[in-house]
Amino acid sequence: MSVNRCVYLLSRSHIRYRVCASTAAVANNTTLHPTRRTFEKLSSRHSNSNSSSRPLDTSLFVPLTVKSDEGGDGPVGEELTQPLDKSELLKVLNRFYKRKEMQKLAADQGLDARLFHQAFVSFRKYVLEMNSLNADFHIILSDICHIDDIFPYFMRHVKQIFPMLDCMDDLRKISDLRVPANWYPEARSIQRKIVFHAGPTNSGKTYHAIQRFLAAKSGVYCGPLKLLAHEIYEKSNDGVPCDLVTGEERIFVDPEGRLSGHIASTIEMCSVTTPYEVAVIDEIQMIKDPARGWAWTRALLGLCAEEIHVCGEAAAVDFVTELMYTTGEEVEVHNYKRLTPFSVSNHAVESLDNLKPGDCIVCFSKNDIYSISRQIEVRGLECAVIYGSLPPGTKLAQAKKFNDPDDPCKILVATDAIGMGLNLSIRRIIFNSLVKPSVNEKGEKELDTISTSQALQIAGRAGRFSSVFKEGEVTTMQRDDLPVLKEILGKPVDPIETAGLHPTAEQIEIFAYHLPQATLSNLIDIFVSLAQVDGLYFVCNIDDFKFLADMIQHIPLNLRTRYVFCTAPINKKQAFVCTSFLKFARQFSRDEPLIYNWVCRHVNWPLVPPKNIKDLVHLEAVHDVLDLYLWLSYRFMDMFPDANLIRDIQKELDGIIQVGVRNITRLIRATEDQRASAENTASIGLAVLDTPPLRRGRGTKNQRKDPRATDSSLSSRLVRDGLLTKELLQQLQREWVREQSQHGDDSNSANKGKKNPDGE
Repeated sequence: MSVNRCVYLLSRSHIRYRVCASTAAVANNTTLHPTRRTFEKLSSRHSNSNSSSRPLDTSLFVPLTVKSDEGGDGPVGEELTQPLDKSELLKVLNRFYKRKEMQKLAADQGLDARLFHQAFVSFRKYVLEMNSLNADFHIILSDICHIDDIFPYFMRHVKQIFPMLDCMDDLRKISDLRVPANWYPEARSIQRKIVFHAGPTNSGKTYHAIQRFLAAKSGVYCGPLKLLAHEIYEKSNDGVPCDLVTGEERIFVDPEGRLSGHIASTIEMCSVTTPYEVAVIDEIQMIKDPARGWAWTRALLGLCAEEIHVCGEAAAVDFVTELMYTTGEEVEVHNYKRLTPFSVSNHAVESLDNLKPGDCIVCFSKNDIYSISRQIEVRGLECAVIYGSLPPGTKLAQAKKFNDPDDPCKILVATDAIGMGLNLSIRRIIFNSLVKPSVNEKGEKELDTISTSQALQIAGRAGRFSSVFKEGEVTTMQRDDLPVLKEILGKPVDPIETAGLHPTAEQIEIFAYHLPQATLSNLIDIFVSLAQVDGLYFVCNIDDFKFLADMIQHIPLNLRTRYVFCTAPINKKQAFVCTSFLKFARQFSRDEPLIYNWVCRHVNWPLVPPKNIKDLVHLEAVHDVLDLYLWLSYRFMDMFPDANLIRDIQKELDGIIQVGVRNITRLIRATEDQRASAENTASIGLAVLDTPPLRRGRGTKNQRKDPRATDSSLSSRLVRDGLLTKELLQQLQREWVREQSQHGDDSNSANKGKKNPDGE
């Protein structure tokens, strides 16, 4: 830190930041002084975080196994004294365990009740199963005067099974995350200017930041999505050479691969060591995201740029100002208003018959998208479909189809994936539901009403400045949801209060040095348990990381490689993607490069257009697998050498998926027809199998089986469990008819015999 900067920080009593009111251009500047409150709030947060540390979660400590044939001195102890009586020894050990003084001494050594119990069980087993103990320990046990004499030997065993107890202070220092600004010495060595462009969607805030980015000699754009990075890359190259860097792709404008002065990247891929004149951090409110927030924290604290232009909701202004106080950097705020108005309708849509051109129905589940798009097609309308798991190319193709004024497709059915990264010409946003599944900071799944921030982000897509609709409208499908939506949109956006952090590979490597026998998943658990953060931060959810770590734990990989594999962005809900991840890791561990032919065999390439929704979902999973290959190819180039060939077939696959999505209603119809056919086949078989034998006589009408009993029949359960197929049912039907026919003939013969016993 420079002397001038130190003097500046000590001399100032307030943080001053300018607020510029702007719609299309920045207007009158005013200076505000909110800093006394900011300073008091910051001091309070630090004092709270320093004064109270979380108790250690000792359930994460997994005891190591100590073999009972190691560490003995042979029969020396027996020769000096006598063999030990195991039954008497067990009584002595149990008295040791129950002695309160021993428990207190153990607590002083860092063993809580849980660890003390685990350690004793291991110690008792070790002593009783050991063929020969160390001579000194054998002598103590054979002629014990005080039970307390066992304690040193107990603690020696404890340190063997819980090696972390010997280095707890070091582990706490390594996992101390209270001053993350100090992780970035390059950024701390320069005086950065922070400019916050605050405003709602469609306010021009990102546009103004990008203009400064393009005017600079060098710059980096950091966005939350590949689509956004790709958009900036394409716009920039109209006049300013700009490279593209995402997790799965690198595109250099220079044919010889030299870096351009400007880079458009996803937020996780930005460099915090490369110097720039201007950096743009988009959607800064995602700094609070439970899973990805760490990437925005890293960019905001670590980018080496003379100017950092931050774009996002006004609700993040106070927090960013507070965060920058810890680095001694001022924040200049430019406020923007929405360029086109949007209003909340007084009427719900209620029926798909009331849809109009330019409508976008927003759903929070893929099944709802399938159902609604099918119902729209029944009404003779065409619709475009966009959801999160579609490849970027397919999303762009569907957006282009919807935006094209000459295309008959005038309705869009989408998830909240439209909230970022796509330019859409939407007149009216229709919320099909206001309840969205989410994952909280603890990794727990929740169903909750959407927040004001989420509602505004989605609703703001209606009536965008560059679209044909100059005014936007938002409403709901259900009448009961409309007052709830009005209440949500009427609330202020919750202010951001914390930023995410994530342990780095270097921190985990140092941690593992002290705990060489621990699994990566266990290392992460212990790290998070010991981690100390101040009131400005939280540790991001690591469940996905641990899921992958546990999946490949049995595969021999070094720690750094294992860590990199576990940071791969995959969808763990897709079984085929997880299986592919496992096979990639196993092949890597054998030091066998994953070549193009191997991948083609694995994904069964070439693939054909989908015939139903199940096929489409599988193709999306294959696209994710190819994404995983490309992601790994930039980290392990020698082991994933055919990135260009894989990218070629991925583009081809994107086209196949586009064909499927264009015909999605046909796929849905095919899926429904298959289900209906299976149900009809099952019902035919059930009707045949469940019908009682035919009887002749008056009671025939009364012998019909109650159809309500069918569901509980054996045949119904067999079909429901998939144990009967169409062919088996037909075969059973034929056999049943044949048997009944024979039974009828036998019955007729018997009846004739009874009527004419004498042959008359």
